[in-house]
Amino acid sequence: MQTIDIAILRIGPDHLEGAVRLSRQAGWPHRPEDWQLALVLSEGFVAVNGSGDVVGTILVTPYGQECATINMVIVDEDMRGYGLGRRLMEAAMALAGDRPLRLVATAEGLPLYEKLGFRGTGTIVQHQGIAGSIQAPDNVQTAVSADLPAIVALDRQAYGADRTDLIRRLADVGELAVIRRNGRVSAFAALRAFGGGQVIGPVVAPHLDDAKALVSYFISGRQGAFLRVDTGAETGLAPWLADQGLAHVGGGIAMARPATIPPAAPAVTTFALANQALG
Repeated sequence: MQTIDIAILRIGPDHLEGAVRLSRQAGWPHRPEDWQLALVLSEGFVAVNGSGDVVGTILVTPYGQECATINMVIVDEDMRGYGLGRRLMEAAMALAGDRPLRLVATAEGLPLYEKLGFRGTGTIVQHQGIAGSIQAPDNVQTAVSADLPAIVALDRQAYGADRTDLIRRLADVGELAVIRRNGRVSAFAALRAFGGGQVIGPVVAPHLDDAKALVSYFISGRQGAFLRVDTGAETGLAPWLADQGLAHVGGGIAMARPATIPPAAPAVTTFALANQALG
């Protein structure tokens, strides 16, 4: 394989413009604000050529010591075939240390991830489109600050890791909604600006009907807005999203290293991701 003069550096604010350029080249919708949110929650690396141009990116988003997601893996289309993706992945895996790792793979990245020991755990389907008219459910309420501990606890139960920083950041930049039963928070969802519209997620609930109610709550107030939801194919939410006008437009393969076996009957389920990068 031909070698090239590329430096792998820790990512910082000075690399933001180059990172946005790469994500646009890849056809991803990330705005500078979306990258900034990812950088607040993550660490990572950039690949820089001899002219100082960013030609590759990768982020590691740690959730305590329990796991980390690897995301925003992009290699400039003119620099592919030189082993740059592997170099970035090896740097990210070293940075993550002993944490179990998760990611959502594109078809192009799948062979490399498999070589590095990742195994498929499910399929993520992306739905998006213009929100139609839907009735607001009567069992969903806007969350208040006092709900945050309960929301964090539900998310940890569903995701298997402490994502306090992520949940608090979503509360700061977006909106949270909850379902209460017997005076306690039993389900929640988040919404925030992302790309060319807004993304709904995570959505954590004990069953599908509650997940639909939470998504309906956000759709009901946003007729004509562009919305996105990333959901696991196994959750059963995808067909209903399509019925609401949010078409299936893509997705990826959920992967883990090492592969984990989920509980047979979890008390709560993640019906929608924060997005494919953050899990």
